[in-house]
Amino acid sequence: MGAARTSRVIGALCATVAVAVCAVGVLAGRTAFAQAERPVVSRGVHEGVASCADSSCHSRQVDSGVVVRQNELITWQDPSSPAGVHSRAWRVLTQPRAQAIARKMGIGPAEDAKECLGCHADPAPANLRGAKFRVEDGVGCEACHGGSSGWLASHRTVSGTHANNVANGMRALENPKVRANVCLDCHFGSSKPGQFVTHRIMAAGHPRVSFELDLFSSLLQHWDVDADYVKRKGYAGGVRTWAVGQAMAVDRALTLYSEPGGRGQGAFPELYFFDCHSCHREIQDDPKARPTWEANPGRPIPAGQPPFNDENMIMLAAAAQAVSPSLAARFEADSRAFHVAMARDRNESMRAAGRLAASARALSDAFARHDFSRRETLAILDAVLTGEISKRYTDYAGSAQAVMAADTLLNALVSSGQADRGAVARIRPTLTAAYAQVRDPNAYRPGAFRTSLAQVAQAARSLR
Repeated sequence: MGAARTSRVIGALCATVAVAVCAVGVLAGRTAFAQAERPVVSRGVHEGVASCADSSCHSRQVDSGVVVRQNELITWQDPSSPAGVHSRAWRVLTQPRAQAIARKMGIGPAEDAKECLGCHADPAPANLRGAKFRVEDGVGCEACHGGSSGWLASHRTVSGTHANNVANGMRALENPKVRANVCLDCHFGSSKPGQFVTHRIMAAGHPRVSFELDLFSSLLQHWDVDADYVKRKGYAGGVRTWAVGQAMAVDRALTLYSEPGGRGQGAFPELYFFDCHSCHREIQDDPKARPTWEANPGRPIPAGQPPFNDENMIMLAAAAQAVSPSLAARFEADSRAFHVAMARDRNESMRAAGRLAASARALSDAFARHDFSRRETLAILDAVLTGEISKRYTDYAGSAQAVMAADTLLNALVSSGQADRGAVARIRPTLTAAYAQVRDPNAYRPGAFRTSLAQVAQAARSLR
């Protein structure tokens, strides 16, 4: 199912999922996560991809049955598959599209520009780069796993443990909260140098940025989640990973928005935070033309007010309903208050953003501790596809998130043994049709999408 899912997503959302994300791992035991959230001892020197590439480490083919597959680096370097996108990230900067963006921005060659290298390469500063570090390696192992100088020796030993590695500075990427924090740095943005795709960069030609932790992790998977993995690290599962990712994406967006200065340019706020297609619509001077704007019940703002991009807020609202009605009510109230404040006053909106971010953090904490049952997963799927939530699909970004969420939740039901593979396969044609509705942002029609999503919902009722 993984290969089919990969081809389907890339075909339908190639503009949205331009670069897949960081390493995935997951949880089941609470002990693994207690270890995962210990403070990191040292930032560590980034020794370079070559330090992981020894023939006795992660760069060889071995027989099945071993503890670790050991061809992880080979998969990471795949020249054509989604699993190899991080290794190709720097080379992308040498290609015509990136060069054209850099010329328009006047920042020199893209492959040398700080505006690009923060995400298209390992962002380790010069004083934390070891002898084997090469910027040309792109988003190398340590960009996600953390500088290895503190943990590389114990990682290589037979007696070394994952807990020891984490204590010595390795990032515990099996923990969805840890992984989301790492991935969001580039796949949404951060305050670190070169890790924020401004509206100026997008106007120069950069693809639209979108984030879905479980789906992007699946696209990049170059490791096995087997019994040994679960014993050493735990296993989170797709629903928990998806839900935590949605909550932390909301938190990250609002936190960046409410920073002092607000990342604005001149008289304007930073437009990156707003829903792209709410402004980038066809403009018709014909008096007989019908308006393309639709009122959104989740955003009580006047027509013409650019809305904050709420794609992850919509998904988070759906997840919250199934897990914590009290937190869901708090999040819903804070969301509406934030949208209202956005239409009134900048300072008021920043205060409202802080309250909404706190609600999102509370939900991420709740999700990280929660074991999602089959009933809850089906309830989230139903909330995404039908009811009040489905009325919010008035714009492209939220609609793209909805179809990705449906895919993630259906796959999670199968992989956990909570749904029959054949039954889910019979839902796939309707899901593929929904993907087609968001293949081209310029061809997106909200009414047609909602109709298509309703067909997915109808087919998914067979799982109950």
